[in-house]
Amino acid sequence: MKRNKRLIIFRKNRGKAVFFDDILKVKEIAGRVGTAVFVVPNDMLIEIPGAIVLQPEDKSVITIEQVREVLGRLSVRQTADLFIVIRPAEKLGEDAANALLKSLEEPGEKVHFVLVTDSPAMLLPTILSRAALYFLRIAVDDGVIHADDAVKALAKRLMVARGDELLAVAEEIAKKKDGVRAYALSVVGTAIEMLYKSYFITGKPIFVTKLPKFLSTYEALARNGHVKLQIVAGLM
Repeated sequence: MKRNKRLIIFRKNRGKAVFFDDILKVKEIAGRVGTAVFVVPNDMLIEIPGAIVLQPEDKSVITIEQVREVLGRLSVRQTADLFIVIRPAEKLGEDAANALLKSLEEPGEKVHFVLVTDSPAMLLPTILSRAALYFLRIAVDDGVIHADDAVKALAKRLMVARGDELLAVAEEIAKKKDGVRAYALSVVGTAIEMLYKSYFITGKPIFVTKLPKFLSTYEALARNGHVKLQIVAGLM
């Protein structure tokens, strides 16, 4: 059976994060994977001629009706590369995002989902776990993290916690009564964003050296691992 090289690349890289330097390379980068999240400033123009664009219309969110309309167009086999740009991706309503998950997981051979945001921590964990994550270097210059204050506080503690303090933070996260996994992914995802931005603001390599553990912990949580156990084992 012939293997889909592009799909293999996508599966190898989804959930991972890398940096790119040229906004004009977005189409080229997206063309190598099925689903990609690009972290760029809100006011930066991205041009992909012929792309289908999903963005909020009358409401403040991208609706499930908009998503279904686009998915209907994907039922026909594509003979040329088709790009679906979703911007700002954090405006996907939860039901709209859930309707996209299967397509994000395994897009057609010539289908490329391009999710654009300046706040990756605001995306659903189920979306981030299905995407390759690309940070435009300029996007990290201001160091702003768009997340709930409580989430940011826990993320900061995770970045420096060791031993008993790490266990205490993990237990605090695990106390969340509703949606504990999503909450844990939000905290770890915010910590990842903080580490990247801290590195490019300060130039201190310690922030980069911590990233592999946080990325692997995020992936373990996304695979339904035990929340407290995965946080402690992954970040110890």
